[in-house]
Amino acid sequence: MNTTSGIWPQDRADFDELLQRALDERRVREALRADPSGAAARRLRARALEAADEIAAAADEEYRVYLAVRVTAGTRTPVPGSPVAPSDRALPAVLLPLLAAVSGVALLLVGYGLRRADLAPEFAASVRTAGLLLTGIAAGAGAVGLLALLVRAALRRGSHPGADTERARRRWRRALLERGVEPYVRRHLPDALAP
Repeated sequence: MNTTSGIWPQDRADFDELLQRALDERRVREALRADPSGAAARRLRARALEAADEIAAAADEEYRVYLAVRVTAGTRTPVPGSPVAPSDRALPAVLLPLLAAVSGVALLLVGYGLRRADLAPEFAASVRTAGLLLTGIAAGAGAVGLLALLVRAALRRGSHPGADTERARRRWRRALLERGVEPYVRRHLPDALAP
């Protein structure tokens, strides 16, 4: 599996948050107090931000898993800048019963109207038959659509894509903090404090 080429732009906020958490760690904060001007803290933060991709490599495996889960679940944009396409499968399932029902009712009204006016009885009977057929199709398609929704809900009950994505994100953030950001901050703390 190839490594990721750094952190995606939409994940930079996570990195910034973890960097701040590492800088707020008690021992780091106490060491940075040696420089009351705050320049050491700014230098350390700037250096870490410049090395973000290098630091993130420590949690590369977890990040690849997180990206894969996120793309599969479709909870975030899979490629930076490209929108997630909505599901087109729901459109026919909604439109077919609706169109069949509207058409069936319209044909029934026309057929019964012609019969009541005693105009073209054979044509009126065929229009009524077509209306009944279309309303039957509407009822059948509606029942199939409802059944499909119930089956889909039952299958999804065991695994929620959003929950899977959040679990993968938490694993990546923990690995990034413990193996990447915190060690980097501790390692470069003396350099930041040097005059």
